Amino acid sequence: MTVPSLHVPRLVVAAPASGSGKTTVATGLMAAFAERGLAVSPHKVGPDYIDPGYHALATGRPGRNLDAYMCGPDLVGPLFAHGAQGCELAVVEGVMGLFDGVSGQGELASTAHVAKLLKAPVVLVVDASSQSRSVAALVHGFASFDPEVRLAGVILNKVGSERHEQLLREALEEVGVPVYGSLRRAPQVATPSRHLGLVPVAERSSEAVDSVRAAAAMVREGCDLEGLLALARTAPPLATETWSPAQSGARGTARQAPTGPQPHHNPIVAVAGGPAFTFSYAEHAELLTAAGAEVATFDPLHDEHLPEGTAAVVIGGGFPEVYAPELSANEQLRKAVAELARSGAPVVAECAGLLYLARSLDGQEMCGVLDADARMTARLTLGYRDAVAVSDSVLAPAGARMRGHEFHRTSMDPGAGPAAAWGMRLPAPRVEGFVQQGVHASYLHTHWAARPDVARRLVDRCAAP
Repeated sequence: MTVPSLHVPRLVVAAPASGSGKTTVATGLMAAFAERGLAVSPHKVGPDYIDPGYHALATGRPGRNLDAYMCGPDLVGPLFAHGAQGCELAVVEGVMGLFDGVSGQGELASTAHVAKLLKAPVVLVVDASSQSRSVAALVHGFASFDPEVRLAGVILNKVGSERHEQLLREALEEVGVPVYGSLRRAPQVATPSRHLGLVPVAERSSEAVDSVRAAAAMVREGCDLEGLLALARTAPPLATETWSPAQSGARGTARQAPTGPQPHHNPIVAVAGGPAFTFSYAEHAELLTAAGAEVATFDPLHDEHLPEGTAAVVIGGGFPEVYAPELSANEQLRKAVAELARSGAPVVAECAGLLYLARSLDGQEMCGVLDADARMTARLTLGYRDAVAVSDSVLAPAGARMRGHEFHRTSMDPGAGPAAAWGMRLPAPRVEGFVQQGVHASYLHTHWAARPDVARRLVDRCAAP
């Protein structure tokens, strides 16, 4: 069988290390090209939820993640093709440093790994604020480290002056790496950060729009957009299938009709959103819809009721610790979530959602679905996880394997009772999370494209009599 070829111009925006400015540059490039009327497909390497929000703001399209660990290398091309359908350009923002991947597993899930899977040219964003000729040694090292990675050019960031720029360009001429842009230090495009990274778009609204516009203006002024577009067009055809939620196994067998009056033909799955719950992959809602659900969003900060007819609730990650008093004050919704959970309906929570289902968070009353209390700590828990389902739940049967990611500064003081959700081997063997009735709550962030049966199982559980 012949694999179709995808003809989409594409660039990977990478950096030697975190903090070099690749989010600003990538977002600015997306916005600048979109302003020209191009349909731009935005992508992010790795598990990050926040950067794709800025990408979506810049392009008007969902920001999508390409994670070779959680989804596997074989899905990188199909997921890319799914997001890039109908687009004239794709911009892929890298993660960390260009060659930084899963600890102890070589290039796996690194920006370099994804760039090779996509056969995409790489543009390296270099923080030049404290160097001149040394930039040539740095770039030469990155360009020669892996010959299969096509490092095609550099964008210089935080350049101090015209003289500084001249010295940098002269140095890079010695190693034959083209310069596609030179950007001055620009505090007006800085995006505020806190304990888990950038502040999400949903929490900044107009300020986020201003930041994206400023990044676009900076890129327009300092980068060779025509040269970068020409570079993107040198990417060869990519032999890949296009991922489809409807064809990925999300649709299950015909479900039994529930007994009693049914105001809605398809079960309604309510998905938490708003400023407190911004961490969600676009593919999750697509998979739920393909499995036969009607997806409705609700904001736990402001909505006092779940969407009418709610049959299941999905609460993803975010920052409930920032909004704990407001979440606690919305007593009516907390009681509605607790009542739904007591009924045995599916209630799925990841990380921030886990905190919301707890009895309390930093002393503020939460939903009380779980006999556990949560609190902020100084310790960052961060890393990929290889997990095995300990118990049968609405998401997975016992023994099912799933890869995920942990990223939080909170801890749980659990009470007694429910079964654990996952067993994990790294960084040390442990069990984690909660399974009780229809509740599956865990710190583990997962990407359902890797296991589309998750969405099908959840929706089937909604319709079970």
